[in-house]
Amino acid sequence: MHSNLVPGAILLLSLSCASDPGAGMAPPDVVPQVDLSRYLGTWYEIASFPQRFQRGCADTKAVYSLRADGTIEVLNSCFRNGKTDVAKGKAWVADKVTNAKLKVSFFWPFRGDYWIIELGKDYEYAVVAGPGRKYLWILARSSTMDKGLYDAIVGRLKEQRFDITKLRLTEHRIRS
Repeated sequence: MHSNLVPGAILLLSLSCASDPGAGMAPPDVVPQVDLSRYLGTWYEIASFPQRFQRGCADTKAVYSLRADGTIEVLNSCFRNGKTDVAKGKAWVADKVTNAKLKVSFFWPFRGDYWIIELGKDYEYAVVAGPGRKYLWILARSSTMDKGLYDAIVGRLKEQRFDITKLRLTEHRIRS
């Protein structure tokens, strides 16, 4: 396994430096409540707005686990150029009322917003974005998602004024 923290750094820099496509719009709503113990575990990226740090990636996933200090360990990985790239960071709750707004950092002092804007009733899928709509991830507990569910999610994202033309499906060569 190849360790590469640069992708996480680029993620956070791109989140803070990119132009804001959501300028002038109210931020997207987050889900009313997240049970973090149910949210922990492995999530596979189904689709996302392309980010430079993920160029050439396949089999992208994130594993979230509880740390002793109450924060969440974030372990992002993807397969690229014949090896697994890994970025390790941490997340913490920014909104304790809903637990749906988190901050994520792969190295100090850079951090980004991680807002859970949609969540399956059984935590089988999640949609994560930021307040400015410049990034978006559709995640699931397995590397595949029912087309009807995916299309319904995309329809709701369009209603929330996300630019769904930027959404790209993630290639998964290894099926979970």
